[in-house]
Amino acid sequence: MKGMESIRNIVWRMRNAPHRRNAKEAMEACFLLAKFGCFIHVTNAYLCSVALVYGPSMLPTLNLTGDFILVDRLSTRFGRIGVGDIVLLRSPENPRKIVTKRVMAMEGAHVTFNPNPAHSYNCQTLVVPKGHVWVEGDNMYNSHDSRHFGAIPYGLLQGKAFCRIWPPSSFGPLE
Repeated sequence: MKGMESIRNIVWRMRNAPHRRNAKEAMEACFLLAKFGCFIHVTNAYLCSVALVYGPSMLPTLNLTGDFILVDRLSTRFGRIGVGDIVLLRSPENPRKIVTKRVMAMEGAHVTFNPNPAHSYNCQTLVVPKGHVWVEGDNMYNSHDSRHFGAIPYGLLQGKAFCRIWPPSSFGPLE
């Protein structure tokens, strides 16, 4: 009987050895970290994300040196984009670049625009094709937008900007 108790004692010690508990705790921490990473990825890719926007094309609405804004990713998926909304879109000329512009017209609307407002007064009129939107920067003299590359397919829209979070002096909803 004594030999059987010592074997049970050895087995019990092996099961409850410190390295085994440490390995279990490490695995639990790894799974928790993986779950958190998945949550952040899904939130950033499909729900809401933070974006840094900078450059002269959206002056005076957004700062030249850069603003951090919140971007609603659901609006583009459910067709909740309208005229006047500020959107992030993949550039049709450089797919690696994300640009920020304002929606000026939706599909089916007639658009009259001047392709080069700094140097001529010639205007053109066209109808925005189905499945496209017309976007322009707020700074018409320093913006590369639909006046240069035409209407944007709806699929290039990445999200709708709805709130500025940095700099703190300008915190609030975007108009």
